Amino acid sequence: QKRAYAKLWDLLGLDNFQKCDDELEIEWEKDKDDYKDIRFTFKSEESYYVPCRLLIPKGIKEPIKTVICIQGHSKGMHISVGEPKYEGDKDSIAGGDRDFALRAINEGYAAIAIEQRYMGECGGDENGPSCGREATTALLIGRTAIGERVWDVMRLIDVIEKHFTYLDKDNIMCLGNSGGGTTTFYAACIDIRIKTAVPSCAVCTYKDSIGAMYHCACNYIPHIAEFFDMGDLAGLIAPRKLVVVNGKLDNIFPDGGVKESFEIIQKMYNEANAANSCRLVTGDEGHRFYADKAWTVIKEMK
Repeated sequence: QKRAYAKLWDLLGLDNFQKCDDELEIEWEKDKDDYKDIRFTFKSEESYYVPCRLLIPKGIKEPIKTVICIQGHSKGMHISVGEPKYEGDKDSIAGGDRDFALRAINEGYAAIAIEQRYMGECGGDENGPSCGREATTALLIGRTAIGERVWDVMRLIDVIEKHFTYLDKDNIMCLGNSGGGTTTFYAACIDIRIKTAVPSCAVCTYKDSIGAMYHCACNYIPHIAEFFDMGDLAGLIAPRKLVVVNGKLDNIFPDGGVKESFEIIQKMYNEANAANSCRLVTGDEGHRFYADKAWTVIKEMK
């Protein structure tokens, strides 16, 4: 783990980031029927501010278990909180269980929706994200888009620990679909404060997914396949909890490549004496989150 952690840190370009004062700003608070909705921003590095929404369920004893919710290639974090903003958003939410934050509070968790770089308020528009150009530009200075997104998640956890003391810093889950699942997986590899990782439609062999067909440039980490396949990296998450979610008919993260990755993941967890801490959840459809199945397994793993 020590050697693999250092190599992954280097490949993600994380040496090219520096911490700064978070400059947390609460922009507004709204009282809803079942939860409080807090909009805030924080500075993750000089000149870059991250928008977030924190939903806190009512009637839950503190400290409250927390889920960091990460949208993938969508039009923004408003999808996570179930608030359609653009044409097609209602279908994206209803057809893919992508209102992650609302489901989390229904399960008794606080939920933080974070806007990913180059998506939504951080670079996207009504047509979707704009991360292709920015991701390749990041390569010019030794960064990766995945590294930038992982950095923002790490800094968000710093903010949770420093400012939101009513949230349970010892019970942080990270959950996301597609590009959000990718960030979830790599963030869990790097930050041990993430106690449960639930990447959906993201964990697959490189040869069957991002190496086999067109994907956005934000999926790529230069040279990574010289050292790891994605399943190997689960050895950095073990023995913490890992729930891999996929769709049987997903045509960009194919079921066969997911199963091959999960066989490797199981070997890693067996070596860590944590065989019961990793699970594979397979839905019957395509590239979507399977909330009912995933949350059933999450609750079984308590």
